[in-house]
Formats: sequence, C-alpha cells, structure tokens
Amino acid sequence: MPEVQQRRHLNSKVAVAILLTFAAGCVDVVGYLALYHAFTAHMTGETVHLANNLFAPNWPRAARAACVIAAFLVGSVLGRTVIEVGARTRTRSIASATLLLEAALLAGVIPLAGGPISRTLALGLLAMLAAAMGLQTATLTRVGSLTVHTTFVTGMLNKLAQLLSQGLFLTWDHSRGRNTLPERARIFRRTQFIASIWLMYFVGAAGGAWMNREWGLRSLFAPVALVCLSIVMDQIAPLSLEEEQEEA
Repeated sequence: MPEVQQRRHLNSKVAVAILLTFAAGCVDVVGYLALYHAFTAHMTGETVHLANNLFAPNWPRAARAACVIAAFLVGSVLGRTVIEVGARTRTRSIASATLLLEAALLAGVIPLAGGPISRTLALGLLAMLAAAMGLQTATLTRVGSLTVHTTFVTGMLNKLAQLLSQGLFLTWDHSRGRNTLPERARIFRRTQFIASIWLMYFVGAAGGAWMNREWGLRSLFAPVALVCLSIVMDQIAPLSLEEEQEEA
C-alpha cells in the first residue's frame, strides 16, 4: 500500500475509532440510567456487580450482571469469528457486517422499549446492548501499531500514562543534548489520539446522560447514526485490515 494511501487509511481508522468511542460512551450511560443501573460496555463494573451480588446475596441482580457479561462475550466472539471469516475469504470490508449487526441490535432496543418495561424485557434489552458493545470491541482493535478499545477506557488511560512518561524522559534526554524531536513528535501524536479516545467516551457519556433525560432509550438513535456512518467509511477505506491479518 503506497505511503499516501496508508496515511489516508490510518486517518480514516482514527476518525472511526473516535466516532465509535463516542457511541459506546452514549450507549453505556443510556443503558445504565434507563435499565437498572447496569453497564453494557464497562464489563469491569459488571464483574464487580456480579461478585458483590453473589455474596450479598442478591440473586436477581447477580443473574442480571451475569447475563450482561455473557452477552458481551457472545458479541465479542461473534465479532472475532466474522473478522476471521473475512481474513480467510479476503473480504474487503468485513467490518461493515459486524457494524451493521451492532446497529441493528441498538436500533432494535428502541421500539421494544416503547411501553412499560418488565424485568424480563429489561434483561433482554441489556443483553442486546451488551452484545452490540461486544461486537464493536471485536471489530476495531488496531489503529496502526496501537491497540485500541472503543468500548472501555481503562486500558486507554494506562496507555496514556505510558506515553506521558515516555514523553517526559524524551524531553529530559533532549535537554541533555540528545536529538529526540522525531520521537517526541511521534509520542505527541499518539498521546493526542489516546487522550481523544478517553475524551470522546466522556463526551459520549455526558451527551447520553443529557439525551436520556429528554428522550430515554430513544437516545440510542444517536449511536446508531454514528455506527452507520462508520459503515459508510468502512466501504471507502476498510477498517479491519490489521484485525484480519492477526486472525490470518
């Protein structure tokens, strides 16, 4: 792939990663506020809920947390399976398939939540949202040489800390006479990207909290639109090339 085309492809993946991160923050907070305070993207939180409710004991809440974790896992496995199929069949834009299924799951929650929500229905809606987030997690895992997570930001904050530490040492080395400008420029670009991932998750969660007050689960139209935009971008510049190479 020519260098200019590689740069274009990388920029496209950066843009999609930011869009999907905003969507995930929105989905996570809308699901949390509208459906029994359960996270649908943040499985660390749900694992804590599961452990706490198992030993409380509160069996209905423990079952809810287990269902969410299982649905997220199923979505992730399905996503990776589709990516591997894409690698084996050399499908150009395989990410469109997983993103389309994600959009369908998110959109499917909206009409189902139009009336009163029973506990059984709420459990099904949470499972749909969690499966959608699992699919998204599996779809985009690499941006260039960086590992990215668009549905949770703990790993991103850890990576940000590493980059900031590297930047400080490179600045120190530069002050001691070593030319570290190229390395510092590379670290700075990566730091900007990783920081933007965290920021967009925050903005997506803040926007989702505001939209939930106004429209409830209909707020999910916003992340659906962003996922659909990502599908269009995948048709122009395939997103899952690195993921397919890993599977191959």
